Amino acid sequence: MNSSRPSIADKRRSFRQLHASGCFAIPNPWDPGAAVYLQSLGFRALATTSSGYAWSRGRRDGTSPLDEVLVHLRELVEATDVPINADFESGFAADAAGVAHNVHLAVQTGVAGLSIEDSSGDPARPLRTRADALARVRAAREAIDRSSADVLLVARAECFWVGHPDLDETIARLRAYANAGADCLYAPGLHTREQIAAVVAAVAPRPVNLLMGTAGTLTMRDIAALGVRRVSVGGALARVAWAALMNAARTLVEEGCFDGLAGAASGPELDALFRARTG
Repeated sequence: MNSSRPSIADKRRSFRQLHASGCFAIPNPWDPGAAVYLQSLGFRALATTSSGYAWSRGRRDGTSPLDEVLVHLRELVEATDVPINADFESGFAADAAGVAHNVHLAVQTGVAGLSIEDSSGDPARPLRTRADALARVRAAREAIDRSSADVLLVARAECFWVGHPDLDETIARLRAYANAGADCLYAPGLHTREQIAAVVAAVAPRPVNLLMGTAGTLTMRDIAALGVRRVSVGGALARVAWAALMNAARTLVEEGCFDGLAGAASGPELDALFRARTG
């Protein structure tokens, strides 16, 4: 790495500072090229997306193997000068001890933060028990602390995301995760101002991440006014890119024309963007 680029410690320090006050957007690239472009726009931090990465590998979300995810994390860290937050799903392990081991491996990739979620992947029981989820958060916290790396731990309550929109249960889980050592709290699926404000108030002064995965009426200014500290978009940017590809390809196969290629990014512009990174 060029000595003029920020160190891993620098990135981790600046990431924690971002969570101290204000509100910032943390978009989600799915490969190094997307990450480099987002950085070029001035975003101060980026987060991975399990779904976006899985789709880029021809898989459904939640099926990426740990070894590939670790390589992906390292690639994004090395490609960028801004902090990277890892979507570390539920820790890629059957138990808390396995989560601790895997979090240790994730920390070694150079990420500045990582999230642990409480969804199980089992359609019959999509939420882990609170005891199991808490054990995973504690294990992640202990692994980070043992590493002596200043990695920010994000804990996710997936109630709304998996079809159980119980605000009281969501808040109870987030508070428990905060007590177990989570630095930032996240409940994907919140969509009303009242829900967002209730979560922010319930876990204060811990920062809250809000997912904005679809177009809506809330702006960054509105979200900041509600007390949210950071805003991610999950797999939404990947879905936008997929929509462009799908529409262009369908037009070609169904109509035999190339109208879907209108508005394509300029090759020279893209080469110029990446030339700055590769020399």
